[in-house]
Amino acid sequence: MNIGELAKRTGLTNSRIRFYESAGLLKTVDRQPNGYRTYPPEAVLVLDLITTAQKAGFSLDEIRALLPPDLANWQHDALIGALRRKVKDIEALQTRLMQNKAQLVALIDDIEAKPGDIDCATNARRVLSRMLGKQTEKPTMAAGDVKLRSNLVARSASRTQKPS
Repeated sequence: MNIGELAKRTGLTNSRIRFYESAGLLKTVDRQPNGYRTYPPEAVLVLDLITTAQKAGFSLDEIRALLPPDLANWQHDALIGALRRKVKDIEALQTRLMQNKAQLVALIDDIEAKPGDIDCATNARRVLSRMLGKQTEKPTMAAGDVKLRSNLVARSASRTQKPS
């Protein structure tokens, strides 16, 4: 079949099909003497697999690694492993998104808890100082940091002392 027919069957544009071919994902392409591409019927399945995998969050590199040269020779263990890794990646992303959501909801609550006797600019400073205060509490100092900090404080003090 030609690229136009393949595009109709898959719902993809001609340029997207050519892109997948140039990316090494669609390998079963023949060229006619006039340079036109011809695709076997299994190209529809391959393109459907590619688009489904992309919707599931797989990158083109991941898809390329999983697609066998011949669809009859899938590496079952590799496929199951990749699918399980993708599920773990999605679970980690869900956790990060839930944390982000909780932080944003807390920020909204903090902004909306504006005392009635302050203006918006003062409230913004109040919220920012609380946010920055929470952020500065998190880092911990390593043993070497104490020595470095004391040296910096000593240097700063010596610069600010007035000669007697």
